[in-house]
Amino acid sequence: MSLPAAAVALLMTGPALPEGAGYVVEGQIVATDADLQPGTFIPVIIPMAAQVSAQSGLPAGPEAPAGQDSPSGSVQLPQTANPADSVPAQPPATQLPDGTAVAPPSAPAPGQPESEIVVTAPQPPPPGDPLERINVESFKAVQAVDKAVLEPVAKAYNKGLPRPVRQGLRNFFTNLSEPVVFVAYLLQLKPGKAAETAGRFAINTTLGVAGLVDVAKKKPFNLPYRPNGLANTLGYYGVGPGPFMYLPIVGPTTLRDIIGDTVDRLLLPAAVGKPFTNPEVVLPMTIVDQLGERAAFDERINKIREEDRPYAAYRELYLKQRQAEIDALHGRITPDVVPVYGPSMKTFDKNDQTKSPEDGAAPTGSDAPVESQPAPVQPEPAPTPEPVQIQPEPVPAN
Repeated sequence: MSLPAAAVALLMTGPALPEGAGYVVEGQIVATDADLQPGTFIPVIIPMAAQVSAQSGLPAGPEAPAGQDSPSGSVQLPQTANPADSVPAQPPATQLPDGTAVAPPSAPAPGQPESEIVVTAPQPPPPGDPLERINVESFKAVQAVDKAVLEPVAKAYNKGLPRPVRQGLRNFFTNLSEPVVFVAYLLQLKPGKAAETAGRFAINTTLGVAGLVDVAKKKPFNLPYRPNGLANTLGYYGVGPGPFMYLPIVGPTTLRDIIGDTVDRLLLPAAVGKPFTNPEVVLPMTIVDQLGERAAFDERINKIREEDRPYAAYRELYLKQRQAEIDALHGRITPDVVPVYGPSMKTFDKNDQTKSPEDGAAPTGSDAPVESQPAPVQPEPAPTPEPVQIQPEPVPAN
């Protein structure tokens, strides 16, 4: 009896056996993988429905139907694994509440590192600046306009006007604020400082030619300018600054400062009346005052812009200066205060870096021109405000 055609084809074209596997007939190995290769013919009588299995432990083929017994002389052949069976099952897709199906991430290939998704929470705003995100955008917008418009005008102002003229204009506007300082000292129950402020105002208005020259700060008077106002008065009595804000036109401020400064600006027109109530007078004076302050702090502003975080640097300098002014009312000294606003405008001198132009400072030594080789005329740089020591108020003895 010849071998059926199907069995011959299976033996001639079948896959190679795994190492150590063989065909089994009646429980005995009749051929191994070394003896039996594809195309080898073995005259073994097997039926068409032979069960295939591997002695090496590979899974066996399907069982024979019920009622049919496999012949004792069956040949067991190894089965090849299906490549699709080795692919790991993918988890089911996740369905969002809105009905959108999201496919799960696929398993990484062998040897490839697993991808990681890092989720970081947004940083909370710093204490005292809950509107930081809005303030940063306002700061960027203001600085863009300032760099395009105000900075060139400020530089032209510094180059076009001599330093004594610029200092005189700032002294004039500072003198106009002395009545506000006087009232603030009265509200703080400091009659001695209020009297000094009134004397300073009278001296500079008369001897200082309407305040153009700060005569009161020199000998024999020795009455320096002390910043004060309603905002300082509120701080003196323990009112906190409130949230920090950076507003267009106004610049850096706090809730307490913007309320106090608004009242301060209304005090002089209400007390004096004309001409400080006429818009034709108030508007040009305000423009010249703000332009002079912007020109005085031109170099400081440019240094702040070079910081890694210019907005944060500007905020810290402003808040430190404001707190130093309030601490001075309590007799506490704050060292190394870098001013970013205010009437003080220090000028550079080789022998005295804090000497003002009205003190008669003149270049000496290598700065003086040589007769045989005249020094070329250079535009005067913008004066740079320097760190100041805010003079504390004496604490009255109890």
